[in-house]
Amino acid sequence: MTEDSVPRFARGTRLQYDRVRETWFIQAPERAFMADAIAVEVLQLVDGTRTLAAVIDTLAEKFDAPRTVITQDVLALVNDLAGKQVLVHA
Repeated sequence: MTEDSVPRFARGTRLQYDRVRETWFIQAPERAFMADAIAVEVLQLVDGTRTLAAVIDTLAEKFDAPRTVITQDVLALVNDLAGKQVLVHA
């Protein structure tokens, strides 16, 4: 995926908070992935309508961080999750 991509969760996949364990995870058919704090910030912005550029801009502003650093982290994360069929193009 690139900055122009509009990601969404694959069918049957979602970000979910486990109140008992007090942790976020990605629930997918027949599997689950623990989500670290960075992944949670990114995935909470994935709604099937925003481009990755918009997600990156939002995170760069929220954390007052260089856009280039945020871009590298976001693209690495979403491409990894796309490879695991968690995220797809909207």
